[in-house]
Amino acid sequence: MEEILTKLDPLIEPAITYGSKLLLALVVLAVGWWLVGRLMSAVDASMKKTGVEVTLRGFIKSLIGGILKVVLVIIFASMVGVETASLIALLGAAGLAIGLALQGSLANFAGGVLILFFRPFKAGDVIDAQGYVGHVEEIQIFNTIMRTLDNQRVIIPNGLLSNGCVKNVFAEPTRRVDLTFGISYDDDLLKAKAVIRTVIAADDRILKDPEADVFISAHADSSVNILVRPWVNSEDYWAVHFSMMEEVKLAFDRENITIPYPQRDVHFYQPGA
Repeated sequence: MEEILTKLDPLIEPAITYGSKLLLALVVLAVGWWLVGRLMSAVDASMKKTGVEVTLRGFIKSLIGGILKVVLVIIFASMVGVETASLIALLGAAGLAIGLALQGSLANFAGGVLILFFRPFKAGDVIDAQGYVGHVEEIQIFNTIMRTLDNQRVIIPNGLLSNGCVKNVFAEPTRRVDLTFGISYDDDLLKAKAVIRTVIAADDRILKDPEADVFISAHADSSVNILVRPWVNSEDYWAVHFSMMEEVKLAFDRENITIPYPQRDVHFYQPGA
């Protein structure tokens, strides 16, 4: 027994020293983990108070929490005697390799963060982007999901949306409806304009202020074109657009105002005649 104790004696002091370091490192890890959780709760509450989008809020919370936990693990490893310089270099090289491999996805990720942070559009808006028009159903961190007006589901990478042109169709409370009606050169121009103004006045969805414009826009090949521009609430845009197309045609028919077909005069010449 004495011989065993004699052999173990040189190991006792290092074991006590290392054990105390390990115990202290575990305490630091546990306390640090708890502090990270508390900090994430405070960050989440702060973002919620300032109205940050739910998706972005969850992502930022996860990102900051992940970074802090990685730093905490590195501190723990350093305290127990692990050489952290090579570990940090390895993590850096792995991060660079992953970044190069996923540069397209990272562009979409950055685009998603920008969209969620600056909010050029939000879920429920109608946008015109990348050749598609539809309702935004969901803004994810890499993609935006749209439902087109004919009920097709479209997934657009956020990198394209953040770097391209996006038209938020109903972002403003009012919109102008632009319509063009052609009448024959033989018809009474002032009468046609009066008929159009009567149709406008009969539609309660058309705003009185600003007043609708009705004026001549072109002397075309087969018709005199009248440009009509009433203002409506954004939600009434399409209803008024289609209603005006129908009501003006019916009013023109009642008043014998002609909407002409395209016409072309063809002249034949006989040699020697």
